[in-house]
Amino acid sequence: QVQLVEIGGGLVQAGGSLRLSCATSGRTATFSNYAMDWFRQAAGKEREFVAAISWSGSTYYADSVKGRFTISRDNAKNTVYLQMNSLKPEDTAVYYCAAPRRTRVVVTTAEGVGSWGQGTQVTVSS
Repeated sequence: QVQLVEIGGGLVQAGGSLRLSCATSGRTATFSNYAMDWFRQAAGKEREFVAAISWSGSTYYADSVKGRFTISRDNAKNTVYLQMNSLKPEDTAVYYCAAPRRTRVVVTTAEGVGSWGQGTQVTVSS
């Protein structure tokens, strides 16, 4: 089982930026073979896909964040990042790092996730 720890959330004004980091442990020897994801969950809403990065570096984004958010990874540090620019109040949510159940599979739904981080709150004020 992989452990995921997110850091970097906080309060920011609309138009601002935040960078989330997710450090992984537990299966670090094969981190480079796993796609990684970010999901978010706003109060009273379902958890939704935000972005994913494959083992080879291909990236995937929800339409709502395309052009504003960038997902990246550093395999040497077993860490995945989410750079969030031009933040909007509707981006307010708890953001979760996630890892699929299997190697070399990209998932964009919660059903495909095998491990979740504890979540970090992002609040965007208007």
